[in-house]
Amino acid sequence: MTDRYDVVVVGGGIVGLATAYALLARSPRTSLLLLEKETRLAAHQTGHNSGVLHSGLYYQPGSLKARLCREGKAEAERFADAHGVPWRRTGKLVVAVDPSELPRLAALRERGLANGLQGLEDVGPERIREIEPHVAGLRALWVPETGITDYERFALALADEVRACGGTIVTGSRVTGLRRVADGGGTASSWLVSTSDGTRLARGVVACAGLQSDRVARMTGHEGSERIVPFRGDYYRLRPAARHLVRGLVYPVPDPAFPFLGVHFTRRIDGAVWAGPNAVPALAREGYRRTDVSPRDLAAWLTWPGFWRMAAPCVRTGLEEMWRDISKGAFLRSLQRYVPELRIEDMAFGPSGIRAQSLAADGRLVDDFSLGEAEGIIHVRNAPSPAATASLAIGQMLAERTIERFGLPARR
Repeated sequence: MTDRYDVVVVGGGIVGLATAYALLARSPRTSLLLLEKETRLAAHQTGHNSGVLHSGLYYQPGSLKARLCREGKAEAERFADAHGVPWRRTGKLVVAVDPSELPRLAALRERGLANGLQGLEDVGPERIREIEPHVAGLRALWVPETGITDYERFALALADEVRACGGTIVTGSRVTGLRRVADGGGTASSWLVSTSDGTRLARGVVACAGLQSDRVARMTGHEGSERIVPFRGDYYRLRPAARHLVRGLVYPVPDPAFPFLGVHFTRRIDGAVWAGPNAVPALAREGYRRTDVSPRDLAAWLTWPGFWRMAAPCVRTGLEEMWRDISKGAFLRSLQRYVPELRIEDMAFGPSGIRAQSLAADGRLVDDFSLGEAEGIIHVRNAPSPAATASLAIGQMLAERTIERFGLPARR
């Protein structure tokens, strides 16, 4: 006998768990199964990020990122309070160290105001030193709403709620195939979900597969025109004697020509201070060490025309990132622009993370959250940062679509 469910959620990261949680809250009679291929939940992007609760500063006004980040952050703070997940508001200082960055800093403030951020403050050197005594800069933007949390603990709290609401979570279950099959009436109305530990039938599927999202979409014949290109980012930890150099979060002014924020400092919820990350193409989608290589993953982005079209105008920046990846001295110099007192002996090699970045064939980095739909299935194609901050809002959006598209009973 093949077990049957109303909904199967693929992926045990924070977005998949938040979706399952929201769906059961809105449709408590729904039978739901969440599948995670790893033996533990939150094993990849959720468990390998710096823990920042983003305020919504950077995102295009009116975009899904901007709206869901703001909504999701407020929901995340309430959820954390209710479930004993540690979090706090630390504020963030976005620092301009070169005159050429000042117009971008002013534009960033206007974007933050458009997104509804409160308490933004344009500050000079004296105020910078009040907030961060060891940080140097010409001007800065103080963003008091930014915070930090522990997203792995957050995800595990979501999992507890899913189980308490009657959902089933199975780890160590890799999805190997998704196929439409006919029910007794002769119409194709269910998904046969093949996994490494058996098969299940589902009325509908919500795929929140992160680093494997394009491959899961390919199983259904709805791959679309985007591919996941993984970027690895390495962090250094400041040794305990140097942690006093950073009180909270210190960020550079983002370069619009480069899709990532650049190296920055993050004081984490446990008091540790991380510096980084850089950003280089990962040689394995789930390989967190420089020596991890997957021929399949490597071939996937090397043969994707979009990668080369994206890389062409970013050659210089890309080479700088690669050099910083192998040179601790180069990494240090990029950090000293903001904290001049930092010394190489203050830095210990830290963790790494992999970002699942969706890339179109024309080389366009898919900047916003991106969904795809077909009969009986919803794909989360692209959910980069701030997806963890926005996870509860993303989950609510997906739950509403799932109930509507799959005809599930909703709580009145």
